[in-house]
Amino acid sequence: MLKPLILVTNDDGIVSNGIRVLAEVMSEIGEVIVVAPDSPQSGMGHAITIGEPLRLIPEDLFDDLNIKSYKCSGTPADCVKLAKHHVFKDKSPDLVVSGINHGSNLAVSVLYSGTMSAAIEGAIEGYPSIGYSLADFSHDADFSHTRDYVKQIAEEVLAKGLTKGVALNVNFPPKQNEKIKGIKICRQAKAHWEEEFDHRKDPYGRPYFWLAGNFVNNDKGEDTDVWAVDHNYVAVVPCQYDMTAYHTMAQINDDWEI
Repeated sequence: MLKPLILVTNDDGIVSNGIRVLAEVMSEIGEVIVVAPDSPQSGMGHAITIGEPLRLIPEDLFDDLNIKSYKCSGTPADCVKLAKHHVFKDKSPDLVVSGINHGSNLAVSVLYSGTMSAAIEGAIEGYPSIGYSLADFSHDADFSHTRDYVKQIAEEVLAKGLTKGVALNVNFPPKQNEKIKGIKICRQAKAHWEEEFDHRKDPYGRPYFWLAGNFVNNDKGEDTDVWAVDHNYVAVVPCQYDMTAYHTMAQINDDWEI
């Protein structure tokens, strides 16, 4: 039987530790091609490049795994688009996976995440897609406890499929002495960032701002992604790119004089 064709991408850049782990795990399942940014693209959301050239350059970073790889000068969404139109050409991937991100993508963070935007772009293109993130922002984060779950979730999606237009947002707790308790299918927590901008001056005395803030979660539900990760579960949230607030359409039609 032919192995499934799998596109691996991310937002931390092609040299990150997380994408290396993801490529290794996916190579146990199918034929893998890596197309990833040439530099970190965290927080880029679903940005695409429209005002400057895009460059796609073959790399040898995954040759030891017998995986073709390319670095892209654009965003995570650009990577998926270029993979579809240039790398795969007359083929289609059976699965798009993004990550493993250094840092969680819980609650509202999914809107800013380059990792999840690559997965959503895959869903837009009609491919089953998954974004993986680890709640550990350190450069040398330990991904070893994620491998079995990364593989299990990918195999489930390949075997059972996903609803068209849906991508999975998968978040792992950081490595702990205690084993992960299991997988929970969750909703996105109603949590947000309370932002502030630190006003600073550069060495020449010119002012600039640095974004900072705190993550605030007032959602006490035990069915959320934040609760699951905080309690050492793998959180899986099905996400969609259709952002229509259907429940408000009738109210507007009834109340507005239009």
